[in-house]
Amino acid sequence: MAAKESIVTIEEGRTQSGNQERDEHSVEGRKTFCTSSAVVVIIQKMIAETIGTYFLIFIGCGSVAVNKIYGSVTFPGVSVAWGLVIMVMVYSVGHISGAHFNPAVTVTFALFRKFPWRQVPLYIFAQLTGSIVASGTLYFLLEVNPKAFFGTAPVGSDIQSFIIEFIMSFLLMFVISGVATDNRAIGELAGIAIGMTILICVLVAGPVSGASMNPARTLGPAIVMHVYKSIWVYMVGPMMGTISGGFTYNLIRFTEKPLSELTRSGPCSL
Repeated sequence: MAAKESIVTIEEGRTQSGNQERDEHSVEGRKTFCTSSAVVVIIQKMIAETIGTYFLIFIGCGSVAVNKIYGSVTFPGVSVAWGLVIMVMVYSVGHISGAHFNPAVTVTFALFRKFPWRQVPLYIFAQLTGSIVASGTLYFLLEVNPKAFFGTAPVGSDIQSFIIEFIMSFLLMFVISGVATDNRAIGELAGIAIGMTILICVLVAGPVSGASMNPARTLGPAIVMHVYKSIWVYMVGPMMGTISGGFTYNLIRFTEKPLSELTRSGPCSL
């Protein structure tokens, strides 16, 4: 009997020891996952995208709202505000997240293998969060009325605004592809080039369509102020424009290489 009890005790001890080891490995695995450098990096990128998009909308849309309420900024001032804020934020967090601040740009980078698809939903979530929070801040801080809507809406027909959004988004992505993904470009000037592109696009397209070129820029104010007029223009136009702009630049990137080689995976950094 004593021998049997000893055997049972030993077996129980082994079972408990095995369970304890499995628990320790499980906890260790969770700790490793939660503290892994990959998770930390993606969290940093999401924070950078959220902050960058927040200030893009706060300054850009803020200049629109202030101009409509107080009339002190003027339209050229609004254009300059958009150009300067994107330039500042590109130089601030471009080395962390790539400074997309735009779901259309993120999707285009992923399509041409300059950005991992698994991070696309996280980036878009961060961009929309930044836009909505910034729009809410402006709405309550400035007590914006419906006449001072700082979102985007067609002044003319939907087709007119769609075409101009397509063209301006094409130009924006064409420039981004040139200065941010081509090793032959002067990378230090990327922020200036992208900022100036935004400025001239707003100058031309602002009076016609609002010069969105960015679904997040349109969705934030629309959700906060419940204005969804012709919103399809600002979802489809920028997306088609950026994809076309990225595709066109890839066609001329290296004329001696086939398209399959041009779209090979590579780093995407500003």
